[in-house]
Amino acid sequence: MTDRSISRFWEKFIRKTRDYGVKADHARWYVVYAEQYIKRFSGVKLAQHEASFVEEYLKVKSRSVKMKDWQFLQIVTSLNILFTKMVRVEWAEKFPWEKWEDYSKKLPGSDFNKIEKMSGRDLEHLKASLKEKGDTTNGLFQKVFSQYPQHVENLVKTIRMHHYSINTESAYLNWFLRYVVFHNMEDPEKMSENHIAKYLEYLVFKREVSSSTQAQALNGIVFFYKKVLQQEISEDIEFTRSKKPKRLPVVLSKNEISRLLNNISHETSRLMANLLYGCGMRLMESVRLRVLDVDFEYHQILIRNAKGKKDRVVPIPEKIENDLKNQIERVKKLHQGDLSEGMGKVYIPAALSRKMPGAEKEFRWQYVFPSSSISADPRSGTLRRHHIHRSSLQKTVKRSAAKANIIKRVTTHVLRHSFATHLLEAGYDIRTVQELLGHADVSTTMIYTHVLNKPGVTVTSPLDVLEV
Repeated sequence: MTDRSISRFWEKFIRKTRDYGVKADHARWYVVYAEQYIKRFSGVKLAQHEASFVEEYLKVKSRSVKMKDWQFLQIVTSLNILFTKMVRVEWAEKFPWEKWEDYSKKLPGSDFNKIEKMSGRDLEHLKASLKEKGDTTNGLFQKVFSQYPQHVENLVKTIRMHHYSINTESAYLNWFLRYVVFHNMEDPEKMSENHIAKYLEYLVFKREVSSSTQAQALNGIVFFYKKVLQQEISEDIEFTRSKKPKRLPVVLSKNEISRLLNNISHETSRLMANLLYGCGMRLMESVRLRVLDVDFEYHQILIRNAKGKKDRVVPIPEKIENDLKNQIERVKKLHQGDLSEGMGKVYIPAALSRKMPGAEKEFRWQYVFPSSSISADPRSGTLRRHHIHRSSLQKTVKRSAAKANIIKRVTTHVLRHSFATHLLEAGYDIRTVQELLGHADVSTTMIYTHVLNKPGVTVTSPLDVLEV
C-alpha cells in the first residue's frame, strides 16, 4: 500500500469508529490498538488472517496484570472494526466479539472485580440502594434478595459495568425479580429457555402487555443469563409474541407547533421544547445535555451516547442561540455558587473520572438544564447537582397542548416526529433526516414518508361529488 492509500485506510477506520459510539478525541487510540495488532502479525496480509489470530492475540493481552478493563474493551472494539468493517473477512461476522467484551470483567484491573472487593460498608450501601430502587409495594426485592443475594448483586454490578442508565438498571432488575417470583422462587441458574418462554407468554396472555413491554422483559432476563451467568441463550427463543401494532406517529402542523411553543410560559421549559422540535432531540438527550457539547462556534450540538450508544451532531436553530447562551450563563453562576459552598460536583462516568480527576467539578461538564436542588446519587449516595427531571418537561408540554386547544395526543416525542416530517416536507432527503435523527436503519426513518403520503388523503370522497 502507498502512503496515500494507508492514510485513506485509517481515515475510513476512524469514521467507522463513530458507529461504535467512539468519541472523536478517542478514535486515535483505536487506530493505535489496530496498528499494534497488525505489527504483531506483520508477515501475514490482513485478508489472510484467521479467527485464531485474534483469539491468540486477545489471550496474550488479557494475561497482562496492567491491563485495565476499559483498555481491553477498546482493543476488542478496534479489532472488531478492523475485520468486520475494513477487511470484511468472512469469519469476522461470526466471531464471538461479545464474549471477549464480557471477558474484560475477569481481568485483574476490572471495575467488576473492584466491586467484588467492596468493604462491608459499601456492600451495605449497595443493598440499601437496591432495596430503595427495586422494592415495590408487594415486596418483590426483599423476597428475591433474601434468597438469592448473589444474583441480584451481580446483576446490578454487571449493569453498572456496562454503563447502562439508571432507568435501564431499574427496569432490568424489576423484570428479573418478577421472573423469579413467577417461577415460585426457583433458582434462575437452574432454569432453562422454556422458563423464559413461559414467563413471556404469561405477560401476553394474562397481563396483556404491549410488544415493547414484552421485548423489554426479554432483554432484561436474557441480559442476566448472557452477561451475569454467561450462559448461552438462543437468539430465537420460541414463544408467542405480543402483536406489534402498526401505528403512524402523531405529527403536529407548523401552526400547531407555534401555538404549543407560545403557550409554554416557563423560560427553561420553552427552550427545551424548542430544542426537541428544532433539533429533533429525544427527551433524555436534551435533559442530559452538557455545557461542553454545545458548540456556538460551529453552531452545532454534539449529542453523546444516544440510543444505540452512538454520537451525532445537530445544528443549533438560530432563533434560540441567544437563549441557549443565556441559559449556560445561568448555569455558570449556579455552578460558581455551588463551588463556593463546597459542592459543585456532577455525575460523570467512572472511567472518565479516573482519566480526568477533578472533572466532576469543572464547569464544562455541568448539565445545561440542571436540577434546582442538590440531591444524593441513588447509586453511590454522593451529593451532586443532577439534571432536571424528565417529568417536568413532559407535564409542561401536555398542559401547553391543552391551552393551545390541540386535540391530538401530544407528548414530548411528538416534537421529534414533527421535526422529521417538516424537514421531509421542506424537501430534505431521507438520508439527511436519518443522520439528524440518529437512526441506524433508514427503514426506521421511512415511517415519516408514510405520514406524508397517507393513502386516501388525495382521494376525492364520493360524498363531495354527490349531486344533492
